[in-house]
Amino acid sequence: MTNLPPVKARVQTGGEEEGNMIQTNGIDHLVLHVQDVSRAKKFYTELLGMTVYRENDNQAFLHCGHQGVALFKKRGDEPLTTGNDLNHLALNVESGTYETLKAELENNGVTVTGRPGEDRCIYFNDPDGHRLQLMVRS
Repeated sequence: MTNLPPVKARVQTGGEEEGNMIQTNGIDHLVLHVQDVSRAKKFYTELLGMTVYRENDNQAFLHCGHQGVALFKKRGDEPLTTGNDLNHLALNVESGTYETLKAELENNGVTVTGRPGEDRCIYFNDPDGHRLQLMVRS
């Protein structure tokens, strides 16, 4: 992962720019809407090694290294849009090769795809259709 300098933004109030700066230094969490929180939690914890740090019937907050992934139960009657609320979520992995990681996913019934022109990328979908990628650094 590339270390970029913090983004600085000037705070504006009433049309005037103030001297205080907002400095972001990372992503706390991102939210994925899911049909079944329990099913999604099982996928992210048992297959991808994330850990739950807070949950209730409608939400599960997971640690993924120093970042977080929040699984929120989809509300309303509209069908879930099969994960198209983001392009994809790329996850760093502690260890493993392309072959071992791909085999682990496939052994758990997950279909792995590549990217046009780069078939050794590990792309796959979670049970709600969110596109995920494992970043293999070896």
